[in-house]
Amino acid sequence: MELTILDYIVFFLFVGGAALFGCSFFFRSRRGVAAFTAAEGALPTWVGGMSIFATFVSSISFLGLPGGSYAGNWNQLVFSLSIPIAVWLAAKIFIPLYRGLNSVSAYHYLELKFGYWARAYVAVCYLLTQLARVGSILLLLAIPINTMFGWDIGTIIVVTGIITLIYSLLGGITAVMWTDAIQGIILIIGALVCAVLLTFGMPEGPAQLFEIAAEHDKFSLGSFGLALTEPTFWVVFVYGLMTNLQNYGIDQNYVQRYMTAKSTAEAVKSTLFGGLLYIPVSLVFVYIGTALFSYYTAQPDLLPEGIAGDKVFPYFIVHGLPTGVTGLVIAALFSAGMSTISTSINSSATIILTDFFKKFYRGEQSPRKQMSVLYLSSFLVGVIGIVVGLLMMKVDGILDAWWKLASIFSGGMLGLFLLGLVCHHVKRVSAVIAVVVGLVVIAWMSFLAPLHTYLTIVLGTAAIFLTGFVLTKLLK
Repeated sequence: MELTILDYIVFFLFVGGAALFGCSFFFRSRRGVAAFTAAEGALPTWVGGMSIFATFVSSISFLGLPGGSYAGNWNQLVFSLSIPIAVWLAAKIFIPLYRGLNSVSAYHYLELKFGYWARAYVAVCYLLTQLARVGSILLLLAIPINTMFGWDIGTIIVVTGIITLIYSLLGGITAVMWTDAIQGIILIIGALVCAVLLTFGMPEGPAQLFEIAAEHDKFSLGSFGLALTEPTFWVVFVYGLMTNLQNYGIDQNYVQRYMTAKSTAEAVKSTLFGGLLYIPVSLVFVYIGTALFSYYTAQPDLLPEGIAGDKVFPYFIVHGLPTGVTGLVIAALFSAGMSTISTSINSSATIILTDFFKKFYRGEQSPRKQMSVLYLSSFLVGVIGIVVGLLMMKVDGILDAWWKLASIFSGGMLGLFLLGLVCHHVKRVSAVIAVVVGLVVIAWMSFLAPLHTYLTIVLGTAAIFLTGFVLTKLLK
């Protein structure tokens, strides 16, 4: 089966409709900086929750989770099991903290604790990470779209980047979050449709799916051993805890969403809703991978030889789904990527304005001037992100290098935040030394250590926190 006119219509209807809907918020975003960066604190709770969910999900989740469970088991689901802890800590500690400071920047807190150097350091790390993120998502989204449509990968990267940039730039955070909500709904519907069709598409009925999967140990959550060189249950869980604590606790993408709620209580509700929603959705994704394994094991003639695990789901989307449904699922995949990119563009522009322009520009900082900075910053982040995506396409190994660099940046950010939260009075020299030690540990873990890469952020964050904590006690 090949893509039909109906599939193309459904695809362009959903994706184009979402983009146009985002552009419709243009006049609302022009009310000022507060509207562009925080929606004037007036977004509904359910929109905030769906936006947080969509921010967490990306095309990596949409394809990576099914691909991983198809080739392996449900080990990746362990990552999601740590989310309730991270969300609870965000609700109890981080959301009241940021709402109390009344700053749209997640890193204003670090300036209060350690001085502007800490705020600037983390802000730069964040911006570099987001540029890598935009480029990575554009490339990882373009590859399956190329497989499905046959379009040129470079063209997909450029067009996707431009479409997302336009509605992000015109509509501000309001457009980003409302389109997030719509795209999140499309994504969930697409995933559920695939899961249902696979379950009832087995030759001998749904029971056959579970029999084949159980026979091949597909429902395993991984080894419960204590090895640190393998993705055991404990390694993945601790990695998930650190990563999710970073996401919900200090990531500008999430902090900005906390500020769009009408009150702290509403921000907590939307975070709990969006965070916990990812758990059942990730379960659907890993189930799809397992269902694909059983589906093609029972009907091996339907799957051509040589298709790797991460390519099986895209193949099923194009060749195994009914007409029209294929277009819907591809739109869901595309929406997941667009949601992630638009979030990075808006949050990066916000950081450039709040953490750098307002600190260093000595001229008149009128509302009009600040809006110009937001527009220009959004444009530059989007364009540079597209260039990064194109470079990743041409250079072997650069994607892996970007991920390692992102790990270095993010590990330093989380460790410094935790140090500030636990220790009330930390000398600047202690914080600087702690960051240096932590970055050395993270770099060693990223490029030289024999331990599993999931432990990079864990050990790096621990090194920064413990070094700073000990120095604070010694240098009282």
